[in-house]
Amino acid sequence: MLRYLPFLLVLALWIYAFIDCLNTPESQVRGLPKVIWVIIILLFGEVLIGPVAWLVAGKVRHAPADGRAPSEQHRNRRARWVAPDDNPEFLKSLGDEHSKGGNDRNSKDDALLKDWEADLRRREEELRRKEDGPRDNTPGPDDTPPPGKS
Repeated sequence: MLRYLPFLLVLALWIYAFIDCLNTPESQVRGLPKVIWVIIILLFGEVLIGPVAWLVAGKVRHAPADGRAPSEQHRNRRARWVAPDDNPEFLKSLGDEHSKGGNDRNSKDDALLKDWEADLRRREEELRRKEDGPRDNTPGPDDTPPPGKS
């Protein structure tokens, strides 16, 4: 298994360099036209000259603006997760959304809720009146005692 490892590493570098070259915009290619770089990578890929040449000299590489490597930037900065209800920017964005026209929606929702509450109160009142209404003394199905108890 280990005897195939060098071949697989060369193949991986070859494929990476080829795809990287194809995806690089023409404005970021140095030295030669992009088509020539693709041919160099394909022709000299087995001996690593083409892919290494592309990675070293073929593409414009930009350094970070502050001069530090990306790993240093990530090491020195702590990522903090904040829940949405604890995030002031998120809460402010919700407030902005409501101020842009959400008030109409909220007033409609409030009116609908009041209508539902009034309807619920009316129905409860009707049920109470039916239960407390005048009863005649004739026994009904609700007035029969359970079996075995007299």
